[in-house]
Amino acid sequence: MSDVTRVKHGRPVHHWRRDLVELAALFTAVAVADAVANMIGHGPDGPGLLVVSAVVLLATAGFHVWWSRRPGHAPPSPDTGARPSASDEDEAAAGRQAGAAPLDPAQSVLWRMRTTVRDEPGSLAVLCTALAGRRVDILSLQTHPLADGTVDEFLLRAPHDLPAAELTRAVAGAGGSGTWIERADAHDLVDAPTRILGLATRTALDAAELPLALRQLLGRCTIRSLPAAAAAPVEGGFDETAMRLRTPEGGVITVERPYLPFTPTEFARARALVELDARLGPRVPRGEHVLTLPEGNDITVRRADVADLAASKEMHERCSQRTLSMRYHGPVGDADRYLNHLLSPRFGRTLAAQTASGRIVALGHLLWDGDETEIALLVEDDWQRRGIGAELLGRLVGLAIEAGCESVYAVTQASNTGMVAAMRGLDLPLDYQIEEGTLVITARLGATPVASRPPYEQAEQH
Repeated sequence: MSDVTRVKHGRPVHHWRRDLVELAALFTAVAVADAVANMIGHGPDGPGLLVVSAVVLLATAGFHVWWSRRPGHAPPSPDTGARPSASDEDEAAAGRQAGAAPLDPAQSVLWRMRTTVRDEPGSLAVLCTALAGRRVDILSLQTHPLADGTVDEFLLRAPHDLPAAELTRAVAGAGGSGTWIERADAHDLVDAPTRILGLATRTALDAAELPLALRQLLGRCTIRSLPAAAAAPVEGGFDETAMRLRTPEGGVITVERPYLPFTPTEFARARALVELDARLGPRVPRGEHVLTLPEGNDITVRRADVADLAASKEMHERCSQRTLSMRYHGPVGDADRYLNHLLSPRFGRTLAAQTASGRIVALGHLLWDGDETEIALLVEDDWQRRGIGAELLGRLVGLAIEAGCESVYAVTQASNTGMVAAMRGLDLPLDYQIEEGTLVITARLGATPVASRPPYEQAEQH
């Protein structure tokens, strides 16, 4: 007798009618077989009775097959071990509901949303159903497991008239907690593995890309690099709003994001990028650009790093005190200490201008300052007013645009008309702030490219 059950109202129910018929058929077959055996043993017509009994047994078997194939009594298909759960059915229904009326991209907006749900079967299905009920399409989903739940990160396409507050209330009603939401753009449509591989490639090509890669990996955050001399000996780790990553040279990279707690998954990804950077060691992309000055001299512009420390120090020794004070806004102390910091790709990017003999005559720095970017220039006295400062400044701003920076700022003195003229020559929106003789000029980059400029425009330096 088969043990066929079905689910009704969440409780198992036996097919008692089918079991009863099968039991009756079994007893009938046994009785017929006994009668035939007695008749064969005590009568002269044994062979004929055997034929009759065979016909009866075949008829009984045929009746059993017919009965078992009737609608409502068919046996179950072979068990493959893959039964749809209630949560799967809910998610499928949610998908059908969302897909019934596709959203027009022109009439919708993209959202990035993160929420925490209980680590229970069906909790995600409830959330998906709530989103589908408001015609919200789920484009991608990442999960960040926690000890007491799961953080789900969604990329959503929602109707343009659905406000973020309504979306948050719907998620909260479906069991989501700690919900965070912000507008997304087309760049977020790239799936997570592809985006992470791209960041790893950029980090592998250029050591200065590590802070930028971390910022793009972790979203809006403040990243600071502390050298080994200034960093306290701490182990790498994270709490809700701060992450600490040890660098190979003994320094520390700190990442702060007060608006959104970090997860173990994010810490593991960030640590993997830092470990990749450590394994590859110091590296600067090769590439040079030759600038011909008005008098006919050729100047080579290239990337520089700590390998150029000695040549950079020699250049500083050839500069006048006025030039150095205009660059560093006060007395200049030990050049080795601050040049090692400025030339390190851990803290930004440096461009050097050198003569045909290999002597460095100008330096331009693009420095990662938390979530801001500083730009600074220094041109040796004998090489000023030849367009070198303007060339370096334009290229540094181009690097900042490539890195996705929204703005750059330069700190100089109000009397430094050369730097002011160079910044104005960028043809970008500028903000000025003066405090006690110190001038801070901020250039807003956005999507505006740096205007092309004559190669010999007169700009002093700094």
